[in-house]
Amino acid sequence: MTGAPITTTLGLLRHGQTDWNIEFRLQGITDVPLNATGLEQARTAAARILAADWDALMSSPLSRALDTARIVHEVSGIAVDDVIVDEILLERSFGEAEGELYAEWKAKHTGDPAGAESRAALSLRVQAFLDSVARDYRGQRVLAVSHGAFIREMLDLVSNGTLPPEGERIGNACLNVFECDAAGAWSVSRYAPQPLA
Repeated sequence: MTGAPITTTLGLLRHGQTDWNIEFRLQGITDVPLNATGLEQARTAAARILAADWDALMSSPLSRALDTARIVHEVSGIAVDDVIVDEILLERSFGEAEGELYAEWKAKHTGDPAGAESRAALSLRVQAFLDSVARDYRGQRVLAVSHGAFIREMLDLVSNGTLPPEGERIGNACLNVFECDAAGAWSVSRYAPQPLA
């Protein structure tokens, strides 16, 4: 008699809103804090997250993500001692373009700005994170708080370029869920670009 197939689950929650999100500024690894709306989004999302659904809670070290994760920890009651902070979950660096409006960035830079993390490097980092979750949390359910470009890249990678649709934004405080089967193949089990509400 064989047991149920082993599935590893990864939830990626985007941090709450910041002032730079409202202004459509590139944040990258600049540590921009949550604003009042972002704090409320984090609390609302946390109230929708069931503690029993998750075995581990991770976060990017940037305050907008870590503060979101700490609110989730406190409000949801996820039974973990603390948030695991991992730099692999950092936002993509946009180098000298950080702080620019998106429109300025598109107009000024045809390639990656000086000091930016390339899309190829970001993809490798996302894959390394998927590999580590599949290896270190096999059969468990991991909730991680990260950033828009990181989550977008994971959706693109796992869906073979079908998600997210062209032009669709990944909203603050949205939760997308991925699953890894016993053979190590990842799939998107929940695509939800809108905030948890």
